[in-house]
Amino acid sequence: MQEKLNVLRILNETKKALEKHDATAMKDLSNQTINTASLTQDPDNIAVAVIVYSLGKILEKHQYQKFDDWKKFHDAVINSVNRSINDLKSGNDEEVSRDFGIITNEIGKLSEKLKGYIQDVFWKARINKASRIYEHGISMEKTARLLGITLYELASYAGQARIDDAKLENTLDIRKRIKIAEEFFR
Repeated sequence: MQEKLNVLRILNETKKALEKHDATAMKDLSNQTINTASLTQDPDNIAVAVIVYSLGKILEKHQYQKFDDWKKFHDAVINSVNRSINDLKSGNDEEVSRDFGIITNEIGKLSEKLKGYIQDVFWKARINKASRIYEHGISMEKTARLLGITLYELASYAGQARIDDAKLENTLDIRKRIKIAEEFFR
């Protein structure tokens, strides 16, 4: 794992945000991680960015917390983050992926409705983070491969994000455009 100290800091802050149910802090942490992930193209950093962002999005949805198995899922996530922190501190970098795999296993144990919601959030988070990595200058093909999504999914999302983020400019009136065209041909 690259940038181990940064990931450790992110995970410690994620744990605090999870305990406080602070979705905004989690999305900010994910954005910090995505910068590192873009530079290093390290799958572990990318996984942390996606998971932290997904958990932030899940915390935003207060209706999820009304499900019977919410507390079990939330506790499993906190335990997984704690294990990841301990593994990084003790130099067991390879175990971090396994620790995050526990979250995936816990999703599989949820009620069908909540499981569907959470799986959808994780899928959309992967596409969102892929778009952010692509914006940092990593090729679309490599970004899609790193995040396990198709080029079509990434291109569709990145295209929408670019259109939504584009600033609309005022156009020149017809007289000014004609004057510019006349000067161009002189």
